[in-house]
Amino acid sequence: MAKELTLPQKFEEFSDARKNGFLKVKELKEQGKLVAGVFCTFTPLEILDAAGFVSVSLCGMSAETIPDAEVDLPKNLCPLIKSSYGFYVSDKCPYTYFSDLIVGETTCDGKKKMYELMGKGKKTFILHLPQSEEEFEVDAWEKELNRFKDFVEKEYGVEITEEKLREAARLRNIERVERRKLMEVQLQNPAPALGYDLYKTFDGVGFLFDEQERINKLKGLREEIEKTGDASINIGKKRILVTGCPIGGVLDKTVGAIEKSNGNVVCYENCAGLKACLRLVDEKSNNMIRAIAERYLSIGCAVMAPDTTRMKNLRELVKEFNVDGVINVTLHACTTYDVESKLVADLMKEIAMPYMSVECDYTAGDEGQLLTRIQAFIEMLN
Repeated sequence: MAKELTLPQKFEEFSDARKNGFLKVKELKEQGKLVAGVFCTFTPLEILDAAGFVSVSLCGMSAETIPDAEVDLPKNLCPLIKSSYGFYVSDKCPYTYFSDLIVGETTCDGKKKMYELMGKGKKTFILHLPQSEEEFEVDAWEKELNRFKDFVEKEYGVEITEEKLREAARLRNIERVERRKLMEVQLQNPAPALGYDLYKTFDGVGFLFDEQERINKLKGLREEIEKTGDASINIGKKRILVTGCPIGGVLDKTVGAIEKSNGNVVCYENCAGLKACLRLVDEKSNNMIRAIAERYLSIGCAVMAPDTTRMKNLRELVKEFNVDGVINVTLHACTTYDVESKLVADLMKEIAMPYMSVECDYTAGDEGQLLTRIQAFIEMLN
């Protein structure tokens, strides 16, 4: 008989739209499913899939829990970290509450220390990510993914076979292809969709817990846009590429401001966009862990030094999506992306692409200033 579970006491604070996903997680847990909370595109989801886990993002996208986090964490820390940790300590998020395992990664010092604190109350595994693009790093990453695989097998009594990994890679590859195809509807000029709506879709499908359902959702929306999309809504609007940090917590005051200012985001290079969709896992490899390692280490991200992959991707995407300007969004205290904004600026100058960089956090205090700056930038494109 399925075990009866209770939701966190503060569950009722969530809106009905958010509750739907939360109730699904509760239902999956009662069916005996294992849940893994993850934070980053570098997390090898195929290993978790092959082990029978349901994976869900725990990245905090709301300022509501930051005061809870600041009891333990410094105020001048990345808002994504503070929001995520705040949901953990306050029990306000059932995704965190129901996670059997939290999988972290060494992408930044703030997150590493957050995982250390979370580990006092939740079982955690920290993936030690190589932080250069040198070829020898793939060997180290392969060893690290094998260490993760061995941990999951031993800790949860499961067997992760080559065939299970291959099937997981096959499905994840299909999802990546569908994500890219959905973004590519914006290749049309004028684009047939609003960038704000596309971002909400990319983010939202991560909270559908059946792989085939995610694939069907992405494919169905793309086909609907291709048949009935109204490009007239974007006539005369400037085509913008957004790059930089995860923007879920600042979506309204960045992308929202772009679309209030006669702009339309036609391409997201960052985490919820194309960054993690540009390379697939080699499903035919006779060493699936190696194939998975190679694919994930090819993700272009500011944590790498040097970060030639991100620069290459930006150069190609700017041309492919025929953009009029690039906006780099950096979250407060995100040192890696903040420093790398100089390199992005240099690249855009080289290719004669109008560029601006903004830094923000999850508070509302800078909304007016951001809107004014973004309006001025888009007006300049005329």
